[in-house]
Amino acid sequence: MKKGLFPGSFDPFTKGHEAIVLKAINLFDEIIIGIGINSNKKYLFDTEKRIIHIKELFKNYPTVKVGTYQKLTVDYCKEIGSNNIIRGLRNSTDFEYEKSIAHINTAISGLETVFFLTDEKYSSLNSSIIRDLYLNKVDISHFVTSPELLV
Repeated sequence: MKKGLFPGSFDPFTKGHEAIVLKAINLFDEIIIGIGINSNKKYLFDTEKRIIHIKELFKNYPTVKVGTYQKLTVDYCKEIGSNNIIRGLRNSTDFEYEKSIAHINTAISGLETVFFLTDEKYSSLNSSIIRDLYLNKVDISHFVTSPELLV
């Protein structure tokens, strides 16, 4: 069985993230969307709300699961039996950053990273910007499917 882990904080899970998962479904028997929890980081959206939001988005895709973890991503991959990390790339800056992490992950664990290009219409999406819009009472439904599930 080919399992892929799509890791991130997903604060919030954007339409760009959603599109990456929909692309990856064709390559993997199971996809685990792993919400990484960093106790030193302050999140805008509650972890349980993020889980509910993502589960609702993929309720018609039984091969997509959601989990949380507080360890190295490669250690979580081993725990869930995934040999691949799924990442989305918006631009060359993302590529350079993600390439470095992928090389390190492979060196310490043997895991491979599979990259998917973000759809052009989502290439400017950034969770930090979306959080700022939300905090300033701007409707984020153009960027996040069903944002009402987050509150």
